[in-house]
Amino acid sequence: MIKRPKMNEYHPYFERYIELVPEQGLLDILKKQQEATTNLLKGISREQGEYRYKAEKWSLKEVLGHMADIERVLSYHILVIARGDAITFTPFDKDLYNTNADFSRLDLQDILLDCSIVRQCTSSLVSSLPDDGWVRTGTVLNHPITARALAYIIAGHELHHLAIIKERYLLK
Repeated sequence: MIKRPKMNEYHPYFERYIELVPEQGLLDILKKQQEATTNLLKGISREQGEYRYKAEKWSLKEVLGHMADIERVLSYHILVIARGDAITFTPFDKDLYNTNADFSRLDLQDILLDCSIVRQCTSSLVSSLPDDGWVRTGTVLNHPITARALAYIIAGHELHHLAIIKERYLLK
């Protein structure tokens, strides 16, 4: 079982995500999230996919694309750190990623499928890491971070965005 990271294992910014993750097996949480997100959004219309709750905010499709992008990046960080490369990761511009992805040209269901595939890859990586890989460290935001903390951030980041999606995008 992957233990919850201690606060010295990540930058304080990430507490907002880690605190959202329930106290149960992380791998099980990641797999259940994939199923729950797919079930929540599988019947979303094209119009709902383009919806923005404010003009300057991302569309639902862009939020989902962002979730997949962030998970890809953080999974790569997990891989690098767990394999023993004590690297310092440079910050990335999530808005630039979103702009250059141009998620508006894609079908929402294709983006949702992509999210599912990314999560399958993350789950595969997480389930294959040796125990000592979880506590190896790299640097993010000029702060030490463990592979374990990154995995929790992935789960919490999805929970964070799902709450926003339910509250602001899936208006009944």
